[in-house]
Amino acid sequence: MPKRKSNSGLIPPWMVTYADLMSLLLCFFVLLLSFAEIDLVRFKLLAGEMSEAFGVQRQVPAETIPMGTSAVFDRFSPAEPQPTLRDDVRQTTSQERPRVDTFREQVQTRMDQRIDALKLQVEEALRSAIDEGGVRVERDGANVLIRIDEQGTFPSGSAEVTSDFIGLLKSLSDALAQMPGEIAIDGHTDDVPIRSARFRSNWDLSAMRSATVANRLLENPDLDPMRLTVMGHADTRPLAPNDSEMARALNRRVEITLQFGPAVEREVLSGMPFSAVQ
Repeated sequence: MPKRKSNSGLIPPWMVTYADLMSLLLCFFVLLLSFAEIDLVRFKLLAGEMSEAFGVQRQVPAETIPMGTSAVFDRFSPAEPQPTLRDDVRQTTSQERPRVDTFREQVQTRMDQRIDALKLQVEEALRSAIDEGGVRVERDGANVLIRIDEQGTFPSGSAEVTSDFIGLLKSLSDALAQMPGEIAIDGHTDDVPIRSARFRSNWDLSAMRSATVANRLLENPDLDPMRLTVMGHADTRPLAPNDSEMARALNRRVEITLQFGPAVEREVLSGMPFSAVQ
């Protein structure tokens, strides 16, 4: 078989044989394809099965609808609802009291303790007069009331204090200077009219007696005069009906009211921790 020539030289014989073989095979498959009949339905079915076997399924058949899953529904099943006994809903309250009530109780407890301690100090300062029965110390809410009878303190129809009463007021002034709060001094008389060169009525007498007590207390320079209030009530506020000498003697008195409420409350609040105030 003669050798073919090319631009670069002679072509080997085995290269020519391989090229002829490929050309013949191509012609053969073209002829087979031209004689074949293609079933379109079977081709699509075969192509689908092949894609499922060798590929990834990307479509979901229309007969099945994708559904989400939940771990709760997989492990638990809903219980049947139970009927309620009442159709209406009512509000329920807790038995625990609010913290604000507890805080108020704490403040009130400490105030009571403080006022009781102040009352005890007043009683110690007036111990001798209390034992003799001329002075009574009582608590009235947040106040401490000191009742001083006329007997042994003022001569009848006079606003001048006795020497024993001066010493008593000095001891009381020393105690009051160390205490908080306001001091109200009130003078009282019985219903027996009085008219003299110095006092035109019981109003003058009661006011002068309360003023005299205030002046004796203010002889102590440590006692702030801004804390004192002086009033005279004559016979308008009797403790007992003026129908006997004993009752009239009871009504002739001087009352010193120690008003501890606001001052003691400030002391208590300032001494409490911030966590308790909240």
